[in-house]
Amino acid sequence: MFSVLEATSDIYQGHFGEFTISKDDRTEVVIYRGALLIAASSFALGSILFLLLGPQPYVLSWLTSLFMCFAVAIGVSLATIHIYMSVLHRTLQIFWAIGFSVAIYIAITQASPLISSIYTQPLHLFGVGWLFVALTGVFFKEAFCFNHGETKLLTGVVPILLLGHWLNWLPLMGEKVLLGSWAVLFMIFASRKIVKPIPPDIGDKSVFEYLHNKQRSIQLETNSD
Repeated sequence: MFSVLEATSDIYQGHFGEFTISKDDRTEVVIYRGALLIAASSFALGSILFLLLGPQPYVLSWLTSLFMCFAVAIGVSLATIHIYMSVLHRTLQIFWAIGFSVAIYIAITQASPLISSIYTQPLHLFGVGWLFVALTGVFFKEAFCFNHGETKLLTGVVPILLLGHWLNWLPLMGEKVLLGSWAVLFMIFASRKIVKPIPPDIGDKSVFEYLHNKQRSIQLETNSD
């Protein structure tokens, strides 16, 4: 298991030059994939409980704990994901931070369980929804980079379900079907990531280096002016 974390002497040819992959690079990918699997498992378990047992008090209590586990795991995945565009990366992290902060606020200030508040209050869903916008960004990035069918579907399923519920467009059965589809597709995606080779998730490090140097040059020119 730990052998996948060891750096190798392999040299990769990038768009702007050669690069190697370090142990830290590999560790970040393992953490990213593990966080996705935890998020997917928490979401799937919560979906199963809700779909099979309904909004029972003890179910809602479990759903709150599972949601928090899901949300923290998404935050960890956003901290370790490799995205070339730093502005996009930071934007997704900000979206996550807004959604997670709103969820914490609701959990502390509202008498009703967190999931019940999000489900029944459009304003609460709007606030917490930024977390799901960040997650959709992860799905979009994975679909764009790796052409995974499940992430392409998730990029559509997530906003359709959330906007459909928020605007009261979807019937209850439609929401259940989309929720179940989301859970299944998310688990497929996270499970597939675990067994994939690590280097593709690291990306072309020469591009990261080029963009980093370019940003530093712009900052130096700005400071010199």
